[in-house]
Formats: sequence, structure tokens, C-alpha cells
Amino acid sequence: MATLPIIHAIRDVTDSRFLQVEQLDLEFSNGVRRTYERLKGSGLGAVIIVPMLDDETVLLVREYGGGVGRYELGLPKGRLDQDETAEQGAEREMKEEIGYGARKLKILHNLSLSPSYMTHMAHVVLAQDLYPEKLAGDEPEELEVVPWKMAELHTLLGRDDVTEGRSIAALFMAREYLAGRFHRS
Repeated sequence: MATLPIIHAIRDVTDSRFLQVEQLDLEFSNGVRRTYERLKGSGLGAVIIVPMLDDETVLLVREYGGGVGRYELGLPKGRLDQDETAEQGAEREMKEEIGYGARKLKILHNLSLSPSYMTHMAHVVLAQDLYPEKLAGDEPEELEVVPWKMAELHTLLGRDDVTEGRSIAALFMAREYLAGRFHRS
């Protein structure tokens, strides 16, 4: 198990290069008015990738999650760069985080994190026919790559280090797609 990073300071931030808070003054069809606050995304969207090493094995990554203060096991993911498609972003993030590219990429759907409070959306991308290729990324440390059998996804649910909802949803979405039971309407 990796050693947790040392926290040298924690402070409130009123201005962030990643997050902005905006208010919405709303009036509902019944005349009730409310002001909502939400986090406004500052980027161009994101990708969460389900990289299939073979027909039965997905590659997960163990990465430090600053929000929860521990290492989490989940899917490779990241923000899209300027003028980058979801497929291009998925390819780049895979090469940076797990050392693989993919010859076959398919966008399965989009996922929100918290639609009541955030504008952020992530494209779920299934990656198949992988080949080894590594790019330097922005991670502060090497990420551990963990192969996991798709037939054993149910065992992830009981693990303390698997809590990120988008990863869990994307894995089950990919499993259903690969089994021929999921099609976007």
C-alpha cells in the first residue's frame, strides 16, 4: 500500500483556477422562486475511460484522492484539453496514467457528478484493442495499474478504497454494453 502524502497546510480558497461558484435565480412553474448555487466548470469537459486489456479484464488505477484524503481504486480519467475531442482526451489520459493507447474507442454516455450542484460532465469512453505506449503526465507520482476481471465487479462494491461513483457507474455501463444489454436511446 502506498504511503499517504504529507499535508503541510489546508486553507480556504475564494478564487480557484478550477472551480467557480455561480448563483441561479429560478422561478418554477408553480411560481415559487429560489436561488441555487452551483460549481461552474472551468474546463471543456472530462473523460472517464474503461480500458479493456482483453475481453474480460479492465485496467484500474490506484491514485491519491485529495478530496477524501486516501488512495482510491478507479478508472483513468481527466480533463479535456483545448481543441481536444473526447476520444483524443481518452487516448492521451490512458497513455499518461496506465501506459496504453487504444485502437478502438467508443463513447458510451455522459455522467454528471452532482447535477444539483455542479455543471461538470464526463464522457464515458470504452477503450479496446490496447497497445503499450507511455506519455508523461501531470500526476505527482507513478500510478499503480490494477487489472480486474469484469466478472468480479460486484466485489469492488465492498472495498473501502472504491467509492468514486463515476468509476462504479462507468464500469457497470461498460459491462452491460459489452454483454449487449446497454444501448443509448
